[in-house]
Amino acid sequence: MSTPTHEAAAGRTYGFTQARDSLKAILDSSERGGLSTIRRPDRTPAAVVNGESLRRYLELTVVADVQVVHEDGAWVVFMPGQPFAAEATDLGEALADFVDALRDYAEDWEDHLHAAPNHRENWALVQLIDLSTDEQLSTWLTGSAA
Repeated sequence: MSTPTHEAAAGRTYGFTQARDSLKAILDSSERGGLSTIRRPDRTPAAVVNGESLRRYLELTVVADVQVVHEDGAWVVFMPGQPFAAEATDLGEALADFVDALRDYAEDWEDHLHAAPNHRENWALVQLIDLSTDEQLSTWLTGSAA
C-alpha cells in the first residue's frame, strides 16, 4: 500500500497514482466513515466518502419543499422554482412520476445543466437523487424520513 501524501484531521490526501495503488485502503476508510481526497495537478480534488452516510446527511439537510395540488381531478407535484413536475389522477402515481422527473433532471444536470447559473446550486439535490433508491426518494419527498 502506498502512503498518502499527507494526513490531516479530516482524512488522507493521495496523488492519483497513490490512490490507484491504495484503492482498497481508501474504500476501507470510507466504509469506516473516513474521508480520502484524491488530487490531480491543476484539477479540483475528488473526495471519497461513505455513500450511505452522505445520502443520509443530504436527506436531512436538502429541503424537499414539495408542493402537492389537487385540481380538476388531477394531482400535481412540484418544487417551486425547479424545472420539473408531475401530474396524474392518482397521488401515488404522481409521486412516482415525480421521482422519475427527479432522475431525468439529475441526468441532465450531470450532462450539461451543472454549468448553468440557475442550476449550479442544485449539486446537493442531484447527489441525493443519485445516492437514493426510488423508495428513499419517495420517503424524503413525503417527509416521512425518520
